[in-house]
Amino acid sequence: MLLVADVGNTHTVLGLYDGEALLYRWNVQTTRERTSDEWGLAFRSFFELADVRLKAVTGFAMCSVVPPAVHALKHGARKYLETEPLIVGPGVKTGLSIRYENPREVGADRVVNAVAAREKYPGASIVVDFGTATTFDCLSSKGEYLGGIICPGIGISLDALVTRAAKLPKVEIARPSHVIGKNTEQAMQSGILFGYAAMVDGLIARLSAEMEPGIQIIATGGLSAVISGEAKSLEYHEPNLTLDGLRIIYDKNR
Repeated sequence: MLLVADVGNTHTVLGLYDGEALLYRWNVQTTRERTSDEWGLAFRSFFELADVRLKAVTGFAMCSVVPPAVHALKHGARKYLETEPLIVGPGVKTGLSIRYENPREVGADRVVNAVAAREKYPGASIVVDFGTATTFDCLSSKGEYLGGIICPGIGISLDALVTRAAKLPKVEIARPSHVIGKNTEQAMQSGILFGYAAMVDGLIARLSAEMEPGIQIIATGGLSAVISGEAKSLEYHEPNLTLDGLRIIYDKNR
């Protein structure tokens, strides 16, 4: 079995694969201070709940946008899974041609998403990943990573509004019954949800104008389900795209 880990700024998502089948998915808070032994405890707890032995894991792959969190997870995998981790970064085979001015600046998760998109949706595509930040990644039909856009995420956009406006309350990110809010909570929900969806549609239109015809638009990330129903440009919803990309990259490097 293969265990994969997507270490994001807010959450770390773990996925356990048997071949191409994702058997289990677990979320934990990303904590820079977590030790390798604490990771070992997390592994053991999740695997016991799934009734799977730790020794069933024969491979481990990870990507991270939080460098301080890599060390403990890497050593936790070595110590408790007894396997050498594959960490996505320079030198790892992806099958992509990176057209960024400085390829090392491209986040590992963005590369992983592009690899999965190319495998699942042959042709040109745009991947929109709704996480702490929202990223738009553009991929040509030739397998070229063209670049993209980085925006403040939905959650931090709402947090900034609440923090900077003294009389505005913290509200749930949820769909209000009408665009015209009848109270402060509804007005804020309308602004953050419908406003964000309109931004996504607008940016997709601008990106598409600079790309080849026939682009497929794929949504992923923790908050993708919230926006997918509102942004008309989002065609496909792939909540496990990053995990699938890690599995694909691991197979390419075996």
